[in-house]
Amino acid sequence: MATQQGPAPAPDAAVQLIYPPNVQVNSTIHTVKFTTASLAGAVAGILGLQHIKGFALFGASTLLTAFCLFALNCRGSPARYVPGGLPALVNPGKDNAFTFVLLWTLFYGIVHVYD
Repeated sequence: MATQQGPAPAPDAAVQLIYPPNVQVNSTIHTVKFTTASLAGAVAGILGLQHIKGFALFGASTLLTAFCLFALNCRGSPARYVPGGLPALVNPGKDNAFTFVLLWTLFYGIVHVYD
């Protein structure tokens, strides 16, 4: 009795997307974006920026960080390294925005307590 064998099962598509160099670059990107948001929040608090000026600093730091990551880490093609490509690289993310606001208010309160 002969058994009929079909084509070999295709490997899972999600497993194919896991490539160690890309995973390492992605973790570096997240760390750099988090650190930049933290430093920008501390700078905004120390400088005493309020309202739109503080958020403008956050936007400028996010864009500068995205440009540096685009040019240096992603070598001009973020779609190869970041799921979502350039929009995902520019997106600050909730965690980074909340970290910015937390450090902004913390340092503002510490430095400008008697103003």
